[in-house]
Amino acid sequence: MKIYHLVATELKRLTATGMAKLALVALMLVPVLYAGLYLWANNDPYGNLKDVPVALVVEDTGATVDGEQVDYGQQVEDQLLEDESVGWIVTDADTAEQGVRDGTFDFILTLGPDFSTALTSAEGDAPTQAVVELTTNDTNSFLATTIAGQVAEKVRASITEQVGKEAALKLLDGFATVRENLTTAVDGADQLADGTASASDGGQQLASGAGTANIGALQLADGLQQLQAGSAALPDQANQLNDGAQQLSTGLQQLQAGSASLPGDTARLNDGAQQVAAGNAQLASTASGLATEVQDAVNQAAAVRSDAEAAIAASALTPEQKQALLADIAQIATAVDSGNAQVQAANTQIGTLAAGSAQVAAGTQQLADSAPQLSGGIATAASGATQLAAGTQQLADAAPALTNGIASAASGASQLAGGVTQLAQGSLDLAGGLGTLDSGADELRDGLASGLDDVPNQTADQRETAAQTISDPVAVDSDAVTKASNYGAGMAPFFISLAAWIGIYALFLIVKPLSRRALTALKRPFTATTAGWAAPALLGAVQMLAVFGIITLALGYQVEHPWGMLGFMVLTSATFATIILALNILLGSVGQFLGLVLMVLQLVTAGGTFPWQTLPGPLQVLHQVLPMSHAVDGIRQLMYGGDVSLAGADAGALFFWLAGALLVSYLGARRMTRHRTLRDLRPSLIG
Repeated sequence: MKIYHLVATELKRLTATGMAKLALVALMLVPVLYAGLYLWANNDPYGNLKDVPVALVVEDTGATVDGEQVDYGQQVEDQLLEDESVGWIVTDADTAEQGVRDGTFDFILTLGPDFSTALTSAEGDAPTQAVVELTTNDTNSFLATTIAGQVAEKVRASITEQVGKEAALKLLDGFATVRENLTTAVDGADQLADGTASASDGGQQLASGAGTANIGALQLADGLQQLQAGSAALPDQANQLNDGAQQLSTGLQQLQAGSASLPGDTARLNDGAQQVAAGNAQLASTASGLATEVQDAVNQAAAVRSDAEAAIAASALTPEQKQALLADIAQIATAVDSGNAQVQAANTQIGTLAAGSAQVAAGTQQLADSAPQLSGGIATAASGATQLAAGTQQLADAAPALTNGIASAASGASQLAGGVTQLAQGSLDLAGGLGTLDSGADELRDGLASGLDDVPNQTADQRETAAQTISDPVAVDSDAVTKASNYGAGMAPFFISLAAWIGIYALFLIVKPLSRRALTALKRPFTATTAGWAAPALLGAVQMLAVFGIITLALGYQVEHPWGMLGFMVLTSATFATIILALNILLGSVGQFLGLVLMVLQLVTAGGTFPWQTLPGPLQVLHQVLPMSHAVDGIRQLMYGGDVSLAGADAGALFFWLAGALLVSYLGARRMTRHRTLRDLRPSLIG
């Protein structure tokens, strides 16, 4: 008997009665129902989230920003209702809380009264984070809680983007204002730099002037000290001056009293002087005539003498008489000459007297004329002397205070000299500081100019675009190497593999692992093993063909390599058939139970839902080893258009499991062949 006959016999047995056919059809439909219904139910769950009832509670009271009322809560509400990502139902807090407890709502999204206030608090001194309150109830659905978290995060991101754009726009507008002010500051810095340069030059001049002033202050201090020393006797000198002024005043007053009759006296004196002058003039005139006559007489006397001497000489007188006469004549002549000289001298004196008396008369006239003024001057002088005496008295009284003032001035001058010295030093420091300030002003100007270049010069539209970019700086540019069309297509490889295992597992409930009669009669363990595997593998291939049709035709999933995927699915089913066959041959009903356990284990380790890297370490090892992991990966590669070589490697792993399981089945059948008896040839209720 050949393998074909054994397979045909098994199939005939499975369809011998109507109930058997019904059972076979029911078991054949198990993977179709499992994969088809599950994938249909989960075909596009995210696309149907708009039907999930979610309570939206908006209690926001708004906020005032720059004098304008803003209501971010209302803006968020309008945006969510327009977006329709879930079934938003606007309600109050009490209704929402009751609804999430009794299942009316899957979760609640609440915006509190201070929502807008918190969003705008960053502009104040006490920034507060705005809170989007999420209320869930896992009794409604655990996945609903997960979805709620995703929705809340989406809402948070949307709010963050909106508020961030407004904040960024304000920031950029502030930068624009800063740039304008910075431009003004650069101009001011230029002026400041020029001013500090002038101030530095002025500081140098001030330092120079302060040095000169310091020298002058020292000289002033020395001069005041000398003045202090010289003014020590000032009070005594002032007293002496006052005494003299008092005496002068007294004397002038006496002089004033004595000179009161001076005008009259001088007038009378002038009259007498005029009379004397007139008399002297007459006397001079008379004396002048007399002198002339005397001179004429003397002149004549000379001739007379000469005649007398000649007469005497001619006379008969004795020489003694002659000599006596001549001596008398000479004596007379001498007397005449003497008298003439006296007359001439007297004439001269009288002339001089007349001239002098005339001058005296003129002087007395002037004296008489000036006597009133002289008297008035004496009176004025007396009055001035009185005032001088009063002034000197004040000077004498003030002299001690003046002396003390000079002493204070000398002390102040010393202090001034010290202060000016400090000023000179300070001016030097100031000059140095102004030099540093000038250098700093230049650096400030250059820094501001450099900073001005760093501040972006944007238009309003550019700031709007920049604010949008700042609020949402990263855009996700998805470039999928391979892509499932929807959530159901993404889960299909896992559920196809699981359906293949369940389908084979269900078939082995009615399919005999080995024909004991054939094994006993033929004693060909390889033929019996191959026939025991071929029948469920053939039925499994039919199951996979039906599942493939449901996936591609009924659900409409796109398959990039349809023939390759169908062949891989058949290989997967055949591999699972050999594994369950080996378990049944080795352990019988216990092996069938272990097939269920192995299915559960692979359900966890296959990585069909979450990435297998999220598994614990020991389960990651099992993922690499167990066949369903390779089945899931291979179907993904072929269905989504991935790497065919990876699918080939997965097929190789399945062939390894298939060959290994067939070998184990063969060894088990061979062991059973050695212990067969004639009782094993009897038909059993199950074949």
